[in-house]
Amino acid sequence: MTAFPATYAEAVSDIEDGSTVLVGGFGMAGMPVDLIDALIERGAGDLTIVSNNAGNGDTGLAALLAKGRVRKVVCSFPRQVDSWVFDGLYRAGRVELEVVPQGNLAERMRAAGAGIGAFYCATGVGTPLAEGKETREIDGRTYLLEYPIHGDVALIRAHVADRAGNLVYRKTARNFGPVMATAATTTIVQVSSVVEAGGIDPEAVVTPGIYVDRVVAA
Repeated sequence: MTAFPATYAEAVSDIEDGSTVLVGGFGMAGMPVDLIDALIERGAGDLTIVSNNAGNGDTGLAALLAKGRVRKVVCSFPRQVDSWVFDGLYRAGRVELEVVPQGNLAERMRAAGAGIGAFYCATGVGTPLAEGKETREIDGRTYLLEYPIHGDVALIRAHVADRAGNLVYRKTARNFGPVMATAATTTIVQVSSVVEAGGIDPEAVVTPGIYVDRVVAA
C-alpha cells in the first residue's frame, strides 16, 4: 500500500546511517532534489550512493557529498565539468568510488529487481574494471560475472502518480527511476502531482504501484 506523507522530511525520516541509497537522475534530469535536501536535513551519514553520476554543481547529490554524508559512490560518470565537489573529496581520499559502465549499472539494478542472482556481460573485459571479477568464455567471447545492486532505499522523481502509487515519467527524467524502484527495499518518489486512481491510462504506467512505498507531491 503506497503512503502519501505530507512532507519530504516525513518521507525520508527512517533512512538510517550506512544505508545504500539509489538516486535517480541523468545529471539533473529526473534527480529528486527535494528528497535529497530532506535527506541532508535528516542527517543520515556513512551512505553508499548509487547514481548515474556523482553530482552537479552544488545542489542535489553534490550538496549531500559536501556535507560529508557519503562514504562511497557507485556511478558511471564520476567526473564532468561541474562535478567539483566529488572531485575534491575523491582527491582528498574522503570518499570511495566504484565505476560501473552505464549499461551494467542499469542491468545490475534490473537484475536485483528481477531476482537474478548474477549475469555475464562483455562490457569491461580487458580493462581495469575487470580486475578481480570471474570470467567465462561463451561462444568464443570472454564475459565478466556481474552481481545485482540492491538498495535499502531508492529516491526517484516521476512526473505524476495516482493514489495507487502508479507512476509516469516526463521524457528523459524517466532514466534510472524504473529499475531503481524495483531494486530497493523502500522506494520513495517525488512527483509533480497526484491524481485519483484511474487518472492515469493503464497503458501509460511505467512503474506499477506495487514497487512504490511513498509518494510526495511538490
